Amino acid sequence: MSNNKVFDIVVIGSGPGGYVAAIRAAQLKQKVLVIEKSELGGICLNWGCIPTKALLRSSEILTYFRKANDFGVNNKNFSFSIENMVNRSRQISKKLSSGIEYLFKKHSIQVLKGEASIKNPNTIKVRINNKDELINAKNIIVATGAKPKIPTFLNGKEDFIWNYKNAMLPEQLPKRLGIIGSGAIGIEFASFYNDLGSEVSVFEMQGRICPNEDHDISVTLEKILTKKGIQFFKDSTVEDVSKKKDIQLISNNKAFLFDKVLIAIGVEGNTDNLGLENTLVKVKNKQIITYDFGITDEKNIYAIGDVAGLPWLAHKASHEGIKCVEYIAKLNTKFKISSQIIPSCIYSSPQVASIGMTEHKAKSLNKEIKVGKFPLSANGKALALGEDEGFIKTLFDVKTGEILGAHMIGPEVTELINTFSLAMKLEATEADIMSTVFPHPTLSEAIHESTLDAYNEAIHI
Repeated sequence: MSNNKVFDIVVIGSGPGGYVAAIRAAQLKQKVLVIEKSELGGICLNWGCIPTKALLRSSEILTYFRKANDFGVNNKNFSFSIENMVNRSRQISKKLSSGIEYLFKKHSIQVLKGEASIKNPNTIKVRINNKDELINAKNIIVATGAKPKIPTFLNGKEDFIWNYKNAMLPEQLPKRLGIIGSGAIGIEFASFYNDLGSEVSVFEMQGRICPNEDHDISVTLEKILTKKGIQFFKDSTVEDVSKKKDIQLISNNKAFLFDKVLIAIGVEGNTDNLGLENTLVKVKNKQIITYDFGITDEKNIYAIGDVAGLPWLAHKASHEGIKCVEYIAKLNTKFKISSQIIPSCIYSSPQVASIGMTEHKAKSLNKEIKVGKFPLSANGKALALGEDEGFIKTLFDVKTGEILGAHMIGPEVTELINTFSLAMKLEATEADIMSTVFPHPTLSEAIHESTLDAYNEAIHI
């Protein structure tokens, strides 16, 4: 690559923020380079969102087999292979990563495989096979993502402590699995390994699991997963993990023995060794400080996705990437992303999805609210599916009818939540949902009924 070539935009990282930003930039006739030190697609496609969902689909199919007799289907002989499950998930990731390579070629986006370090606001040093190459850029977008957060007492113990990568590549099924953390990652792996037959224990330092979710969601999810055999230890401080024959975990001065222990207490931004100290970019707690459109304190350097902080969601990163590039191209200088209309999902069994304020948050802001709640046990489609545990909960502003939040637990709620994403983006009110015709029989009817319930007009409860 020619050292004197100047790119309009150089994107560091090719995850869901970086690759989407690069494609949108190319669509806007920008000369684009992507620097990636590993696989195209980043953590999401290769070691996160996609392969975990493939694994969870495998465990879901397994549970269908176990329940087949309930549906009049003979399930006398069936088995599963953890190796084949893993191979399927890896093939799906490989296919999607290859798809990004194709899209980059289609849009004439150049790719440089190596480690990037910013020398100054317009120059990036890329380390490739022990040699350095200098790249000139008019604008730089940092989209380096995040890595697992590891407590200091676990430093040096990575050889027997699982992170999410290890949990996706098990050599064999652990009989006893301990999980530290009950956020999305912890709960999804707890659900997966429990469905496969592992004895799963989850340790959460706060007073309820999934503490960022609405209280009713946390309570119901714990109840359902406990019934499936998962043990939860809340208000739990993990003090040490050590290994002799078994792995010993010490929590609240009590010892627990496991075959594997997974750490899932969150992530921190990949800000190390990026050369940010050579710029005016500010970093706090492994997070690049950004403003609207991913703007940083260095006028031509931007940051998007996990490295720019909460929420750590792939779809948030992609959206930020598009809006950042459109801002650079002077196509859009007014749009602002509201964190209140970014949905979040947990793909456990049952699934969880939410958007906007929790009931507690709304009340803490002194909002006068109406709350609706509709149980899936009263929904015909859920009963037909044999998956009627859960509910849809909705929050509305009393004065304006504004949708303040929606919280769901049950089958396919990760697909249903976008009804509220669109409704909130279009500033729909309770009246708009109440007057909408929902098809029958569908799970989506519970959205309608939950809204009706907020105003004491629900039909089926």
